[in-house]
Amino acid sequence: MLEFQNVFTEAEADAIESEFQRIKNNVYLDHAGTTLYPNSLIDASGQVLKENLFCNPHTCKVTGDLIDQARYRILQHFNTDATEYAVIFTANASAALKLVGECFNFGEDANNAGAFYYCQENHTSVLGMRELVRTKRLYVLTKDEILENLKHTNGVDKNGFDAEISSNGRSELKTNSLVAYSAQCNFSGYKMPLDTIAAIQKYGLVEHGTHVGDEPNGKEAAESNFYICLDTASYVASNFLDLRKYKPDFCCISFYKMFGFPTGVGALLVSRRGQTVLQKRYYGGGTVNIAMTRQNFHEKRPNFTTRFEDGTLPFLTITALLEGFRVLERLVPATAKQLPVQRISAHVYALAKYGHDSLVALRHTNGAPLIEFYNHNGYEDITVQGGVVTFNVLHDDGTYVGFAEVSCIAAVHNIQIRTGCFCNPGACQWFLHLSNADIRKQYEAGHVCSDFTDLVDGLPTGAVRMSFGYMTRVSDVDKAVAMIRDCYLTTSAERLRIMESVKLPEVLRHVPQRLKPQLKRICIYPIKSCGAFDITSAWPLTNSGFKYDRAWMIVDVNGMAITQKHFTRLCLIRPLVKLKEEILELRFPGMAAVQLPLKMNAVDESKRVESTFCQSKVCNDLVEGVDCGEEVGKWLSDCLETSGLRLVRQNAERRTQDGVSKDISLANQAQFLLVNRASVRWLANKVETEKEPLDYTVDRFRGNLILETASPFEENSFEEISIGGVDFKVEGFCTRCQMICIDQHNGQKTNEPLRTIAREFSGKIRFGIYLSLKQPQAENSLVSCSAEVKIKKQEEHGAEQ
Repeated sequence: MLEFQNVFTEAEADAIESEFQRIKNNVYLDHAGTTLYPNSLIDASGQVLKENLFCNPHTCKVTGDLIDQARYRILQHFNTDATEYAVIFTANASAALKLVGECFNFGEDANNAGAFYYCQENHTSVLGMRELVRTKRLYVLTKDEILENLKHTNGVDKNGFDAEISSNGRSELKTNSLVAYSAQCNFSGYKMPLDTIAAIQKYGLVEHGTHVGDEPNGKEAAESNFYICLDTASYVASNFLDLRKYKPDFCCISFYKMFGFPTGVGALLVSRRGQTVLQKRYYGGGTVNIAMTRQNFHEKRPNFTTRFEDGTLPFLTITALLEGFRVLERLVPATAKQLPVQRISAHVYALAKYGHDSLVALRHTNGAPLIEFYNHNGYEDITVQGGVVTFNVLHDDGTYVGFAEVSCIAAVHNIQIRTGCFCNPGACQWFLHLSNADIRKQYEAGHVCSDFTDLVDGLPTGAVRMSFGYMTRVSDVDKAVAMIRDCYLTTSAERLRIMESVKLPEVLRHVPQRLKPQLKRICIYPIKSCGAFDITSAWPLTNSGFKYDRAWMIVDVNGMAITQKHFTRLCLIRPLVKLKEEILELRFPGMAAVQLPLKMNAVDESKRVESTFCQSKVCNDLVEGVDCGEEVGKWLSDCLETSGLRLVRQNAERRTQDGVSKDISLANQAQFLLVNRASVRWLANKVETEKEPLDYTVDRFRGNLILETASPFEENSFEEISIGGVDFKVEGFCTRCQMICIDQHNGQKTNEPLRTIAREFSGKIRFGIYLSLKQPQAENSLVSCSAEVKIKKQEEHGAEQ
């Protein structure tokens, strides 16, 4: 049993809880998004507004003085003062980053400017700076490349570096470079060692990362002054940033992450050194000494802060910041050894470690872990890990549960978590091991930032994040862990029942449908062993299977049916069934198409052919059919470079075995073959060779009904399946041969996936299930991909073959 070590006293915990009674039975675990505001902060802020008359600060000095008090209090919170840093009020941290991007001076010579470096694990707002910075030298750095700079920390004074460098930079160098990274990653909670700040400022970068974007003009700048832009929005919400000890040139802050209220106000803290390299172009109201209309002349104010705050500041909002600091210090008082924010840091870290360790203990019945975590160093050191736990849920076979489903289940349990990439696409890519091609593919499949497309070909597009604040209780974490345990150490059917038991938010109402079996595609193979005709709408049935499925075959000069086992290029013969025109059109790369009628007149006895086909599958089956003529025969011979080939159409009721008529067209064993995309996805992840598109792997199995279930191998427990009222019964497993090793899109033969199936299932090579109609169907009755799919299962068999 895990134990949680309380940071707050019982009296403090009670006082904090009394401020958040509105939470009621909800669990709020998205403090990295925004923390919650205490009731007394709203009361105090409202009281200030009710008791005072605040004018526009350009009108009334009293309002301006109050704004300056807020600046002073902000600097005091970060253990610095106005002699070291200026406070520029902005709308939020993103606006602060934008301001730095717009105004940073990389050097006077545009062709020999400094560079902009940014960490991969950065907020989207940092990536956006690339569009504004006045340099084409753009480089992305990994976390480890930034950490390389710690090699220099032995030569750097822990209280900063010499005054000349601190204030003026290395004056002999003509270019300036900017390095942007987060003090705490909002995706994983990783804390970047802040000793890197002084090391980079003094010595430059050890590693210069990977160049992105267009190649710059001119030669590469040899050396540069290095400035640090530190995104502290996530960090300062629950950590103490000591600007007396660490001196970034620019700090970006959003106050709602610290207090919960007010929103719409942030700040850019600029060091004395940083002030020398910010050059503002635009000027708004209140920022100039003079601006003329009939001449293009203006002069900006000499005060650094005033030059950068265009127009009227949100002065009523800024007054609430003072109350935010007061309320926070009252609810979490300092101790002899710790400031309020240091105590908050200890509390949220303890919750994160407790939550992480609780989730680690969750395992499926086969011993497989339920959770995949995303962090760099685990939860053993508060100096490198904050109050964030990021993860994805796994099925017992290691495949992913989509984050949208987890969000849906959480909403049912009144638990507020964050899902997706959290506006940190670089960290998302890093931790999910996605290539640039993977990300492009997900985008082309329709996934965009902030949507609920959580899986593309089985790969996650994001993750689940729990983050904690000073008002988070250990019971909140217990409820979240219990929700994950109870819902994901069970069946998909039970999760579906849970989600359908309540009214979900509009954006999540599509999620339960994904847990229901869905018919994704219908495939027919008009010519036996040739390519598929793909159907995503509906298709008619006959008593022998899908209409025109395996109604034709190709025979050689000996009357033997040929297959892909010996003619792999058969898969490149692509049939197109045109029902309205009653035409079958055949296509082959580099050849003109050929057409033949779907309906044939009375059988011409002179063209009737009998052949024995596919003896390995249906031994000694006799098939009687009709030769389709010279034109298509010659066309097939030219395609496959084999003389004497003929196309034969099966004559109705003329396939027999031992004198017994068989009602299964030219299919090998049964009327229908069902293949589960979820099972193919599982298999594709097990294949160790180079990956191919999932649909390509699905096509190797040549199924008629391409189903998608919530978990792989659910089909192995099917007894019956109903699709839009058409009932099928399971006839058994499909035993596979080397045919599945043929890429149906180019005819190339490989060792996979047959080798992996044999390895994973101890030599058993069964994959997919055979179906037959439970009862005769009316001629041309339809099976539709949009129809409801109902399953009758035997006792669950999991992934057994």
